[in-house]
Amino acid sequence: MAAVANTNLVTITINDRDLQVPKGELIVESVKRLGLEIPIFCYHPRMKPVGMCRMCLVEVGFKQPDGSVRKMPKPQAGCTLPASEGMVVYTDSEMVHRDRKGVLEFLLINHPLDCPICDRGGECPLQNNTLFYGPSTSRFVEMKRHQPKAFPLSEYVTLDLERCIQCGRCVRFTEEISGDAELAFRFRGAAMTPSTFELRRFTSKFSGNVIEICPVGALTSAKYRFRARPWDLETRPSVCTLCSNGCNVWFDYRVQKMVRINGRTNEAVNEEWTCDKGKFGHDYYNDPDRLTNVLVRKGDALERSGWTAVYEPLVQAFASGGNRVAALVGPTLSNEDLYAVQKLFRTHFGSHNLDHRFARESSGDPLPIGSTIAELEHEKAILVFGTDLASEAPMYHLRVRKGWFRNGLKLVVAHSADTDADSFAHLVLRYRPGSELAMAEALGGRTSPEEAERATGVSADRISAARAMLTEVSAPILMTRSILNADGGSGAIAALQGLGGPVSVLALGANEQGAAELGVLPDRGPGNSPLPDGAVPGLGTRGILEAAAQGNLDALWLFGCDPFGTFADRDLVRRALEKVPFLVVQDVLPTEATHYASVVLPMTAPAEQDGTYTSAERRVQRIAPILPPKGESKPVWRALEELTLRLSPRTPLFSAREVMDEIAATAPEFAAARYAELDGEGVVLGTASPD
Repeated sequence: MAAVANTNLVTITINDRDLQVPKGELIVESVKRLGLEIPIFCYHPRMKPVGMCRMCLVEVGFKQPDGSVRKMPKPQAGCTLPASEGMVVYTDSEMVHRDRKGVLEFLLINHPLDCPICDRGGECPLQNNTLFYGPSTSRFVEMKRHQPKAFPLSEYVTLDLERCIQCGRCVRFTEEISGDAELAFRFRGAAMTPSTFELRRFTSKFSGNVIEICPVGALTSAKYRFRARPWDLETRPSVCTLCSNGCNVWFDYRVQKMVRINGRTNEAVNEEWTCDKGKFGHDYYNDPDRLTNVLVRKGDALERSGWTAVYEPLVQAFASGGNRVAALVGPTLSNEDLYAVQKLFRTHFGSHNLDHRFARESSGDPLPIGSTIAELEHEKAILVFGTDLASEAPMYHLRVRKGWFRNGLKLVVAHSADTDADSFAHLVLRYRPGSELAMAEALGGRTSPEEAERATGVSADRISAARAMLTEVSAPILMTRSILNADGGSGAIAALQGLGGPVSVLALGANEQGAAELGVLPDRGPGNSPLPDGAVPGLGTRGILEAAAQGNLDALWLFGCDPFGTFADRDLVRRALEKVPFLVVQDVLPTEATHYASVVLPMTAPAEQDGTYTSAERRVQRIAPILPPKGESKPVWRALEELTLRLSPRTPLFSAREVMDEIAATAPEFAAARYAELDGEGVVLGTASPD
């Protein structure tokens, strides 16, 4: 909905029906309350109204003391008209119908009639509005303008200048929402076109959104062009798993292959936006190198085998291993998978050598999560420390910027390098690389600004000003777990708590937070529960790799992770994987670690199985199966359940829903995250309770 000036109600009349609406609400939004529609092109409810296209023209008048209605002499743009007491609006009058036809006739003067080959055909607002409101024929027979076709703005976005109707949505998105301001209008009149500055490449991290909000086929996806028609596609709701933000998306597929990703509205998370990584990064579903069969090493080669044949070797390698077996887990596993992993290793293998953390430092205590995404836009001030949010937590970045743009939020950015948030920061503290701890201690009040100036290179005055502003309002502090790759990262987290505001150390991987919550850790079980009495904590990631490299590990299981790509010490990883006698790699795609594997197990991708994911703000959301599993791939929890039956015959768990029910019984905070509770925006752990 559009921004409302205040909560006072006024009475207006729409098509002879009285209605109370908030004073200042735009008429284009007020009519929706009656189930009516005003056609639009340039208007977007998340951006400021500009009244450029004039498609939303309505007839407007005001009630007079004698009961009559005095109409304005000309129609008004419903997208820029605020509601006021006594206003009378007509959306279906003869004047309105005539004006809509006129607007559409002018818009189509130069618009090419190439709907049969346009990727927007079938879901095009211009096409729909023309059919519903436009003229049946055109009076214009002159030659249309001709512009370059399929001009590549970037790797992802293609511009067709002939189709542009100059609505300005794309330009306004880059100015108001993403903030990079990479697009602007060039020239005037019919020659006016959206363009990047000096015709550079469109490098915004959020460029894919302009494709979705373009009301014509002027901006199209280079990845989707000519691949399908909307009516050829099947569409299902899903959740992006390429970072920890948990963005809601529409998953479009055709003949069991992923075709495209579009943003799906969830006001609590991503509103309706996506980052380019999430919008264009799901091609791995169609990768021809997907792992689809069980492979077993025979000499120097991996040969095809089957699930039933491989369970016995797995039992022999792990079942009696105790502290000589271990598991490393990646962030793409679902909550159900993660729970099954830790349960198998603790209960049946007798090992607490489990970890999902690959940073240089591993905090012994649970990392704090102090703010949800939606809360951030209402804060008075925020500190972003040691991270570029636009790259590592893109929806947090957009929400912080929204708070600055709409509500006057003051932002302090502390980082050793340039970040996207610098452009709207109130203060930027550019410290020397490696001085994170010194900067955090100064901001947290442990050391003086003068001492910090010598260590960080940031002036004492700026440090003092930042600390005063942040402590005055108990400002939230945002970091990501990349801080643990810096010297003294754990100490920096502790020091910043001295500012008094809620601290959030955000997970980076899709379900990294879920792994922490469900006890994929050497010293804690699900729900942060302690290990059983007498149990000795296991080894963390570095300890596991060192034990393997020293010959003190008999078997290692890699679940959806490749230590070569995630752990800093590649040489240690190489020595560990070369030395361990039995290595299992269970993944979606082959990795560098696959070359060292004794057994390779194919794993389903997120949209190929039923399961839940816990985002960085501890929000649990469900992904229902969309595509069928590739080849013989299975969800991790199902494969481990089948393995467990070889060790302990019992009634198995038959569905992911049953696994979540067991999780809810084991970790009380997940009791509110049973499948029946996960419709809509999901459930944030610690803020909801079961019925």
